[in-house]
Amino acid sequence: MASGGKVIYEQEGVFIHSSCGKNDDQDSLISGVLRVIEKDSSSVVEWTQTPKEKCSRGADRPISYEAEWDMVTTVSFKKKPHSNGDATTHANGESKWSFLFSLTDLKSIKRNKEGMGWSYLVFCLKDDVKLPALHFHHGDSKLLIKCLEKHVVLNESPQDKRILLVNSQNKSLSQSFENLFDESSYGLLQKLKKDPYTVTMGRFSKVTNYIFDSFRLSDPSSQRRPPSEMADFLNDAIPGLKINQQEEPGFEVITRIDLGKQPEVSRREPVSAEEWAKNMDSEGRILNVDYIKQLIFKGGLCHTLRKEAWKFLLGYFPWNSTKEERASLQKRKTDEYFRMKLQWKSVSEEQEKRNSRLRDYRSLIEKDVNRTDRTNKFYEGEDNPGLILLHDILMTYCMYDFDLGYVQGMSDLLSPLLYVMENEVDAFWCFVSYMDQMHQNFEEQMQGMKTQLIQLSTLLRLLDSGFCSYLESQDSGYLYFCFRWLLIRFKREFSFQDILRLWEVMWTELPCQNFHLLLCCAILESEKQQIMDKHYGFNEILKHINELSMKIDVEYILCKAEAISMQMMNCKELPQAVSEILGIESSSVTPDSDTGEDESGAVLSCPTSLYQSVSTPVIAANGTRDSTQQMSETQSSTPA
Repeated sequence: MASGGKVIYEQEGVFIHSSCGKNDDQDSLISGVLRVIEKDSSSVVEWTQTPKEKCSRGADRPISYEAEWDMVTTVSFKKKPHSNGDATTHANGESKWSFLFSLTDLKSIKRNKEGMGWSYLVFCLKDDVKLPALHFHHGDSKLLIKCLEKHVVLNESPQDKRILLVNSQNKSLSQSFENLFDESSYGLLQKLKKDPYTVTMGRFSKVTNYIFDSFRLSDPSSQRRPPSEMADFLNDAIPGLKINQQEEPGFEVITRIDLGKQPEVSRREPVSAEEWAKNMDSEGRILNVDYIKQLIFKGGLCHTLRKEAWKFLLGYFPWNSTKEERASLQKRKTDEYFRMKLQWKSVSEEQEKRNSRLRDYRSLIEKDVNRTDRTNKFYEGEDNPGLILLHDILMTYCMYDFDLGYVQGMSDLLSPLLYVMENEVDAFWCFVSYMDQMHQNFEEQMQGMKTQLIQLSTLLRLLDSGFCSYLESQDSGYLYFCFRWLLIRFKREFSFQDILRLWEVMWTELPCQNFHLLLCCAILESEKQQIMDKHYGFNEILKHINELSMKIDVEYILCKAEAISMQMMNCKELPQAVSEILGIESSSVTPDSDTGEDESGAVLSCPTSLYQSVSTPVIAANGTRDSTQQMSETQSSTPA
């Protein structure tokens, strides 16, 4: 085990021919050791020259792999600052030939012609930097290729079969999500590793190493890249992500709008089994869907109801179905599930050897399942049946949607569903419904993530343009620290029980579209004062947001987000872009205007009074419990 990384491949007798063909001097053959080192954020390939006197090796190499890794990022060599030395040379300068690079920078590998002397490989990096040919005098280069194929996808070039091209699509995306969730990379937060909910501020892959380097070293400021490079990092990480508010139409108008004071909002107790039963007829139909959604939005559900109610909220059960119809649906869905499960269960080992995608999916799933919610009693311990069900459901989902398959993070979305359903088939179909909503977050181009980050920026600028300007001044205007929030709907930010509450509230789709973006706004607005008063910079903002994990009051944030939604809905000059994000219908004339003058107004497609007038007891945003309030108009519509 190397310091800061695990050596997964090591081969001595790998030579660089420094002056081939010029003379027979032995010095023209430079002997070295080739290693592949598995790091937390990426794997690296390292070649080091064999010292002339091995006994002095320890003294010659005081720098650990960790220190060497600090020189290497997923950014191409051209973008790398040169103040740290040559990109392909050891930090201690022991040999001008020694090099180390990340597999995320690898573009292609050229092999020798078979039967032509020693086997050799030439690594070409993404900026067309060609490293010296490595000649394998004491070993077969095919073993190295097999090792690399566990981390990158290699395909033969159609033009030249000797060249292996790195297909970065599938594995680079998986790697980006692995970086996003991996806990062990972040040195300052090692004490949090025992809590799998509290993870490090991993983010999309191109930004990851920059932050890790900044926190890892004793003097973070010495390792910071110039602010001018941040746009390059982000554009590389998510191509097409552009949140330049100054160039977007309408932002000048948004900054001048006064939304007024946020109203006080209260929450009620969770929906009880009695309330649920009263809203169902003798055949099991839900009588007043809007009313029951309002109750859930304002207070959530008691735990005993979740197993049934979540199936409606996620669309697995139609709201207007009878109990008999739902039983028939479950029978059909059970048959369909086990047919799909049989598809992967019946694949033999020989077949799987010829199906690299299925192997990759299985490998990722097994890796993620073993670290998903392991402190929860439902998943703790070895050979836990909950873990087996997690694995089987995710593998079956690969059969259901083989194009998407499995991407890291999806196990986080499934875990609470299985915990609540306690049934493999029901959990699967609820997961399918949830993934229908979340699908774009996990697609290759991450279009869902791009859209949400841009929409969040638009909403936050309307809510507090001054805070947005401050974040931009600290190279944080892209809001990429919200990436994990959006990707898995706050799963890593709240406790397991709080996530059950938060998700069921969001699934009501009240009080507007994209309520989860307003939850982001609520959290950021709550932290604004500390961030600005303490003049947090780029690194401090990331660290602060990450450390909010498990410390956010879910009821307070729900109240605040609802208050923000009311603030925006009551605004008579709401920008069109914001209206579209929230699903609010704009009208050119204010309904109560008797002057005939055109004014800008906004009306929610579902009347706001519906979800504002739900019976209580309530919990206010400050956490105090208010007296019972009842709205006779709403109560009159409640079924007896």
